[in-house]
Parts: sequence; structure tokens; C-alpha cells
Amino acid sequence: MDKELKKYYEERFSTMSTKGWDDFVEDAQQMYDTCNKVTSVDTHETLLKRKGQLDILSWILTIKAVSENAFEELELEEAV
Repeated sequence: MDKELKKYYEERFSTMSTKGWDDFVEDAQQMYDTCNKVTSVDTHETLLKRKGQLDILSWILTIKAVSENAFEELELEEAV
């Protein structure tokens, strides 16, 4: 694995191991839960905005697992 790429992942994992990251993800989960309702959506534009919000929040909520999986795959490819 390229040194820069490895450093990128190490720094990302370092950030994600902090209490601040856990608090951020908890807040994002609360926002996701609040936005993941269509009862308050009254226009098509609002629905599209809500979908965009949920897409971004979903990315935030899954980025740690996705990063870990990608890193593991890169390490496995390197071992072969």
C-alpha cells in the first residue's frame, strides 16, 4: 500500500477513535432519525431536500465501517 494512502487511513482512524467523533456520530444519528420521516414533507422540493440530507447523514454514519473495510481490502490485496 502506498505510504500516503496508509497515512490517510491512519489519520482517519485516529480521528474516528476520539470522544468527539462519537459525539458527532451520535448527533448525526439523532438528526437522521428526525429527518427520516415523511409526514412533515409537503412539497416535492422538500422531499428532495430531505433525501439529500439523509444521503449525507447516512454517509457520515457509515464512513467508519466503509473506511475500515476498504483498508482491510487494501491490506489483503497487498498480502497477495
